[in-house]
Amino acid sequence: MSGHSKWHNIQAKKGKADAAMGRIFTKLGSELAVAAKQGADPNTNSKLADVIAKAKAANMPNDNIKRSIAKASGEMGNVNYEVLTYEGYGIGGSAVIVKTLTDNKNRTVGDVRHIFDKFGGGLGTSGSVSFMFDYAGVIVVERTPDMDEDQMMEYALESGADDCLVMDDAFEFRTSPSAFSEVRTFLEQKGYEFLEADVMYVPKDRMDLNEEQLVTFNKMLSALEDNDDVQDVYHNVNLPEEDEEE
Repeated sequence: MSGHSKWHNIQAKKGKADAAMGRIFTKLGSELAVAAKQGADPNTNSKLADVIAKAKAANMPNDNIKRSIAKASGEMGNVNYEVLTYEGYGIGGSAVIVKTLTDNKNRTVGDVRHIFDKFGGGLGTSGSVSFMFDYAGVIVVERTPDMDEDQMMEYALESGADDCLVMDDAFEFRTSPSAFSEVRTFLEQKGYEFLEADVMYVPKDRMDLNEEQLVTFNKMLSALEDNDDVQDVYHNVNLPEEDEEE
């Protein structure tokens, strides 16, 4: 969940390590439960429907999704969670945005600041790096031999997407945040399943780090992703292929 994958090896994405998937499912479970507090029916709660699509794209089992939604009226019913976003710089001047879901703002900001500091970076102010990113809906569909490029471009126009990026192994639909749910629903009704479905920060440009800096940067990403309050991490660093697919 760190950053935006280039989709150059879809099979590797599908085969994530069990431990990593367990962490992702736990974080998605919290996100589902919070969204479901506004209504447990995805047909009338578009935010919940969006998070369900995100969870399915991460291969979260349906039983896990149902249990997480049930938590909204159970153990998480009286806990107030906040979505907080932090911006900062990693080593080498890299730009990093961290999205969190927390019931204790002081704990979370302290943890995030410590991780930035520990690995040669620093927590910035709101707006310090977000101008280097586009905030957009991203929906990725795996490409199969029978899929027609012109047809997919037509679907992008019909659904209200801003663009459809054609890659060797995927089609990536870009939307405005406000149009994301509508485009997602359109593609679901066409029978497509997603490799990614979320509103996220997409870097306008990417930068390279040297080998030593990459080691430190990856350690920072791992520390952030291991933190229970951190939901997603976005950055503008070119990672070696094997790192992006972990």
